[in-house]
Amino acid sequence: MSRFSANNKNLHNSNIKKGPADTGTVKTGVLLCNLGTPDAPTTSELRSYLREFLSDPRVVEIPKFIWMIILHCIILRIRPAKSAKLYESIWTEQGSPLLTISQAQQVKVAALIAEQYGDEVEVVIAMRYGNPGIDQALKNMQAKGISKIIVLPLYPQYAGPTTGSTFDAITKEIQQWRWVPSLHFISSYHDHPGYINALASSISEHFKEHGKPEKLLFSYHGMPKLFHTNGDPYYCFCHKTTRLVIDKLGLTDSDYQLSFQSRFGKAEWLKPYTDTCLREFAEQGIKKVAVISPAFSVDCLETLEELEVESRNVFTDAGGEQFDYIKALNERDDHICAIVDLIKPHL
Repeated sequence: MSRFSANNKNLHNSNIKKGPADTGTVKTGVLLCNLGTPDAPTTSELRSYLREFLSDPRVVEIPKFIWMIILHCIILRIRPAKSAKLYESIWTEQGSPLLTISQAQQVKVAALIAEQYGDEVEVVIAMRYGNPGIDQALKNMQAKGISKIIVLPLYPQYAGPTTGSTFDAITKEIQQWRWVPSLHFISSYHDHPGYINALASSISEHFKEHGKPEKLLFSYHGMPKLFHTNGDPYYCFCHKTTRLVIDKLGLTDSDYQLSFQSRFGKAEWLKPYTDTCLREFAEQGIKKVAVISPAFSVDCLETLEELEVESRNVFTDAGGEQFDYIKALNERDDHICAIVDLIKPHL
């Protein structure tokens, strides 16, 4: 008797574990992904988090051998203590703002999907770096018999270091599975009507409450210029998002500016730079600006500290008077509806 035939006979054993195919149901999992956060605002936790983050070849495209020497001998000896102080300045009693807001998003998305599709859809959050990790979230889905997975990285504008890296982490885990699930990966939603409407509404509401600024600055997370040169569409997607929001609001070219923040290292990054724009605004006599960062679906260190604190200081130190930061879309109802609309076609 062949080995296959012998194994085939064993299929009739009553103690074989049943999966979703045996029960006649297909369970669906929705995985909402974001970048990540350290577990605590301490030097040791930041060292662990930055080691994982900066070891990703999607994030730093320097030959690995050279970069590992720089990372372990210089950066991880200096940067964690500085970053820990910055995280401590935004940390709340509930913990990391990025994580707590992401959890609020998950609860609202799950509730809205349950209203329309019942309880056969499970919605979870996962972080590309840190906890809760993507690999563990997927393992939990596998253990529950989920055979259809929809992945939504909450980066509206595709970029290799964010969305691309998330895809790498998803496939790395699933490559180890014997039964590969149906997988729907949503790679970008920079021009999705629900997302654009939510952005435009958040800006309009801010203008009504605080008045229209002399200049509205769309500040996107930065990226080395070389990534764009090599074909990453992020730069183009940022411009398209901005144009669609401006058209929705009925603003003119003189009303706004697009810029990029969060530079790292000595290489040239996408321009213009946010801090340079703010300084130039003040020097031109502009006294009132409002800043929004559409690349972030959740407020985090780059918005709560870099924009609200550092960028504010850049503008006021140069002579500006009123600096307003327009919050990320976070758990706004229109943002949650947009997220569900993105998922719906795959449900």
